[in-house]
Amino acid sequence: MMIPVRCFTCGNVIGEHWEEFKARAKEGEEDPSKVLDELGVDRHCCRRMMVSHTDLVDVVSPYQ
Repeated sequence: MMIPVRCFTCGNVIGEHWEEFKARAKEGEEDPSKVLDELGVDRHCCRRMMVSHTDLVDVVSPYQ
């Protein structure tokens, strides 16, 4: 789950693309810019948020 769900700058909903982006790009399998193009994330501000986001849920709550 991506928190925040919306881009801070423009307000577009970007959280819905997070899981697929993380699975494809964060593991180093694909180029992040190509993944974002395929997901339809066009705006620079939204792309920046996706690339620079870090999931803190696993860090804060390691015991599930």
